[in-house]
Amino acid sequence: MTAAMIQTVGLSHAYSAHAGVWDLDLTVPAGAIYAFLGPNGAGKTTTIRLLLGLLRATRGQILIDGAPRAADPRAVPHIGSMVEGPSLYPHLTGRENLRITALLLGRPRGEIDDALRTVGLLDAADRLVRQYSLGMRQRLGLALALLGRPRLLILDEPSNGLDPPGMADMRALMRELVREHGMTLFLSSHLLDDVEKVATHVGLLHKGRLLAQGELAALRERRLRVECGDPARAAALLAQAGHAAAVEAEGVLRVDAQASEAAHINRLLVTAGIDVHALGARHDSLERFFALATGKEGGA
Repeated sequence: MTAAMIQTVGLSHAYSAHAGVWDLDLTVPAGAIYAFLGPNGAGKTTTIRLLLGLLRATRGQILIDGAPRAADPRAVPHIGSMVEGPSLYPHLTGRENLRITALLLGRPRGEIDDALRTVGLLDAADRLVRQYSLGMRQRLGLALALLGRPRLLILDEPSNGLDPPGMADMRALMRELVREHGMTLFLSSHLLDDVEKVATHVGLLHKGRLLAQGELAALRERRLRVECGDPARAAALLAQAGHAAAVEAEGVLRVDAQASEAAHINRLLVTAGIDVHALGARHDSLERFFALATGKEGGA
């Protein structure tokens, strides 16, 4: 996966001096499940609205499959989306909900059953939506987004409110959309444990700024464990050199750095007169990576 389905350059939108997103350089490879992660209020929904053209950027550029987002829509792949939960008519059936959207989009009626079949709702298509469970409503919202057979699907908190079995079903469906239908998925979430089970790539957003992005496996490996004397001074020294570091235990640091940087870090500490007793790579969970990157994790 080398080509970018989504690429932004310096993308910014400010509501105020302290609210918005700034200088986002996103790269979402075609065929990826890209999880856009951050706490509530980080700017995830603002970013999605910018990608969908629902907000105008203060500055920056958005490219979809290499074409500017403001270009003729026929020049870019159709984008399906589900933002802030699906908008459904509870007094209508699932099929009738899709029929209305298909009519508005000018899509053939044959796509309705295709979409219902893809999300596993064909047998429940003629039941009233008010009889649907929350998980079924989420899947119906996905079916609405699939009308038009998009190549790019943008989902805002798709697992929000689901119980564990429902979350597992949603993850399985997302994998199927990529594997069987060749889609690219861009999904926002604050549920790190959930998306870690399905994402191929992640972007970490904090206070409107992108902290890190890349392949999930590579980001999880971006850790060094350093046993040294005077860990507080070592952490301050590494911070000056651009490496986030946190005291994990007495005499132990966890450092945000690739294994290839181990020799440089070792030399930096030793030159400063700090004894290094052990240094090696470690594999952290996405939650621990995010905590260290945002400076919200101290000692163990």
